[in-house]
Amino acid sequence: MPEFPPRRDDTPPFPYSPVEHTPRSRISDHPEFHSLRRAQRRFGIRATILSVGGFLLYVLLSSFVPAVMNQPLFGRCTIGLGLGLGQFAVMGVTAWCYVRHMRTRVDPLARGLRSRLQHENQSRRARSAARTAGAGRPLQPGTGGFRTW
Repeated sequence: MPEFPPRRDDTPPFPYSPVEHTPRSRISDHPEFHSLRRAQRRFGIRATILSVGGFLLYVLLSSFVPAVMNQPLFGRCTIGLGLGLGQFAVMGVTAWCYVRHMRTRVDPLARGLRSRLQHENQSRRARSAARTAGAGRPLQPGTGGFRTW
């Protein structure tokens, strides 16, 4: 069995660098996230009231005013059947409005918030790497902030 020469100094075999952990910023702590949630929630409440209100109105009319619901519109189609089929239109319009709202108002806010937080995390990682770069091998470009062995 080969023998290794004893170490002449008390330095550890790998350079030790104390890592300062900065608290990660959570996305839910960001004020823009709160405005994003508010915009999403506000529309969600309106869409829910419209949809549930339409269904509730249909059920109440058919239960308490059946004479009105049985009025013929044309041929064998009644007001009740027309309102029942109208529920599909209400759902379609609600879904279309939801997609449009998300695309025009919420998604741009979310993309901006995501890019800002990624930029903050990259700059935090770069500062951390700059602090620890003197303690060992410097970071290679494009390694994503992780050292290879």
